[in-house]
Amino acid sequence: MVAAPEVENAVTVMRALLVTLALVTSLAVAPAHAALRVLVISGLGGEPEYEKRFQQQADAIAKAAARSGATKDNVLVLSGEGAKRDAIEREFNSLIGKTAREDQVAIVLLGHGTFDGEEYRFNIPGPDLTGGEILALLNRIPATQQLIVNATSSSGSVVESWKRANRIVITATKSGNERNATRFAQYWIEALTSSEADRDKNETVTAAEAYDYAMRRVADAFKADASLATEHSRMEGGNAASFVVARLGSSAVLPDDAALNAMVSEQAGIEQQIEAVKARKASLDSKQYYDELEKVLITMAQLDRRIEARKAILLGTPTTARDPNEPKKR
Repeated sequence: MVAAPEVENAVTVMRALLVTLALVTSLAVAPAHAALRVLVISGLGGEPEYEKRFQQQADAIAKAAARSGATKDNVLVLSGEGAKRDAIEREFNSLIGKTAREDQVAIVLLGHGTFDGEEYRFNIPGPDLTGGEILALLNRIPATQQLIVNATSSSGSVVESWKRANRIVITATKSGNERNATRFAQYWIEALTSSEADRDKNETVTAAEAYDYAMRRVADAFKADASLATEHSRMEGGNAASFVVARLGSSAVLPDDAALNAMVSEQAGIEQQIEAVKARKASLDSKQYYDELEKVLITMAQLDRRIEARKAILLGTPTTARDPNEPKKR
């Protein structure tokens, strides 16, 4: 039997070797009409500096969405005078009407928010939108995979009311009492283009990875300034590790593909299984632990092979591996 330290240090090598040995197995993929839909709303800045910053952030998030598989028609930015209440409600209604249950929907709020002890308000031109009004719109979205990023001040006040089993809610602050302009959006955007945020180096950044990166960078920024942190982000939702928010490298030029998206989501789930097995190491005997770890690693290797085969087909590059989603030739 291989010694425990050697096995632990060889996990990455094992995974690479297993890729070449794995057998192709079947995979249930998402329906072909599944789509990624993104709505970015940039509220009032109050000052020219903030107005410019929020607009730039909104544009950067929209560009990242386009690289992540969302078509041009499925990415919408509302900002400035275009982010008034009637425009927001109109675009929400349009989004609700064209979204399928299988779709992914990401909504990002940028700007300032306020909290009076009872109600959160998103600051926009004209009458503000309350947290309750935004929630009513969110609850009408039929997509079973939703990501809501509220990067405004006081945003933490909505976490408990907005969270749902099928919805990831990320806020820049932990409560409504953190009222200063936030830094979270700046580092969330960095995560969408940073290989540093891509912890498993699979050329995709999930909501969980982007959140962890942004949270760390915010904390580092306050430490660098030698100042007291005025914001502490929060995240609620069980599928953040499988919701892809950015593609990097060769993945960034891939077309939107339901089969590939499904495989990437499955990959995130298997990574969680690997961590779960490692977490149980102390409660398992050595043989059982390494048997369970090897089983999950083989599954990951098989999936890695299918992902690379699918990417090769989408990019039109030569490959010796057959895409398992293509019908076998008779």
